[in-house]
Amino acid sequence: MEGMTKQTRASIRELKARLSHYLRLVKAGESVEIAERGTPIGRIVPAILPIEDRIEAMTQSGLVLWNKRKLTPIAPVARIRKKRAVADLLIENRA
Repeated sequence: MEGMTKQTRASIRELKARLSHYLRLVKAGESVEIAERGTPIGRIVPAILPIEDRIEAMTQSGLVLWNKRKLTPIAPVARIRKKRAVADLLIENRA
């Protein structure tokens, strides 16, 4: 995927021995896949990733299924007086 962060793989032993090195890679924007006996078991990712990269990571890990199509907007279910959406009020009150 275009824009996807670079990924490095490390065994548990290597990760423990060179943790500072791998954390520097993560700070630089890379993700580190952790493997146990060659089988991926986890991933360390930067705390702030572009939304496309976060969606791709969730898709790869099996947390979501996505056909890569954009969602179509739907009309709000609830309305209040003066024809404003409840979502608009929530957004206003967050500030």
